[in-house]
Amino acid sequence: MSSESRPVRAFAIRLWALVKKETRQLLRDKSNLLIGIGLPIALIFIFGFGVTLDVKDIRLAVVTTQPTPETNDFVSTIRLSPYFIPSEMTSLKQAEKALHARDVEAIAILDDTFASKLKTGNADIQLIVLGSDATRASSISSYFSTLTGVWASKQQDRLGANAQQSGGVTVVPRLWFNDANTSTWFIVPGLIVLIMTLVGTFLTALVMAREWERGTLEALFVSPVRPAEIILAKIIPYFGVGIIGLVLCVLASTFLFHVPIQGAFWVLVLGSVIYMLVALAIGLLISALTRNQFLASQIAILASFLPAMMLSGFIFDLGNLPAGVHVIGSLLPATYFIELLRTVFLAGNFWPVIIKDLGLLTVYALVLLSLARFLTKKTLD
Repeated sequence: MSSESRPVRAFAIRLWALVKKETRQLLRDKSNLLIGIGLPIALIFIFGFGVTLDVKDIRLAVVTTQPTPETNDFVSTIRLSPYFIPSEMTSLKQAEKALHARDVEAIAILDDTFASKLKTGNADIQLIVLGSDATRASSISSYFSTLTGVWASKQQDRLGANAQQSGGVTVVPRLWFNDANTSTWFIVPGLIVLIMTLVGTFLTALVMAREWERGTLEALFVSPVRPAEIILAKIIPYFGVGIIGLVLCVLASTFLFHVPIQGAFWVLVLGSVIYMLVALAIGLLISALTRNQFLASQIAILASFLPAMMLSGFIFDLGNLPAGVHVIGSLLPATYFIELLRTVFLAGNFWPVIIKDLGLLTVYALVLLSLARFLTKKTLD
């Protein structure tokens, strides 16, 4: 054996021994498996089925002081809508009482002149919406206006040629990149980011800090292993756990939530691999700086998981946030990974965005791994 190949062979032997040790330790501790595999499965079901941004089952009071065939037809149209649950009432006071009691969320008022004004083309409906939740109130108004417009267009068709000569516009909406018009398609790709952040950062920081705290790293420090080998041995097993989480998310998105993958699958895999390295590096950095389980877990949640959920565009659009918060969000690696995933899942191979996000994630991975290597030294200081 040549003298040049001996260091490489020694490196491979030491690394393989460390990886086996870390893997056995990971499998032996059931709490690690619960966090790494059990919690991602729970998050898939909670966010996939329990969290939705869609506005449905809107409790609507329809006040018709003088029922007519036109008002009855309008109420029937509302009743057929998947978004509204109408309740017919004969007085405004009754509806207002239900609104104050939160039994309904909105009131639609069809007065006595509704039918006659409809024939002349200037009928109006007053809508009173509970405004305690501004976002939901805006959605209710938008849904009701759309439904009313569609119904009015059908009424024009029924009135015959004279009414059609006055003109009319029918809006046919189409949503790009979300043909199903459901927030599940918007949430599920971002869920991959949360799971990989949780496994990569939180679990790695917790386990590594536990070894610092218990002093088990001292045995490694007096051995011939090098800091780079220690880091690789820590990364490889938890990288595998993160990939398991990715596979679970992709399977759930495809077969459970029917989210399409419009772009290249290899881009999804490559981006996930790079981001997993970023998350692992952040976990190693936190553990090297704190060397305490409790402190490492708290910092991992506050510095990685919560920002990834709140400030990366997972739930809130960064463009709608204050400038200072927008700047913070643009510094997070999770922001670019979410953008990459939603592009691949919903938009397809839009290469300017894909190349930009992959490039930025690669820079983050190289910088953070270098910092983790620098801070992991064979000293007990």
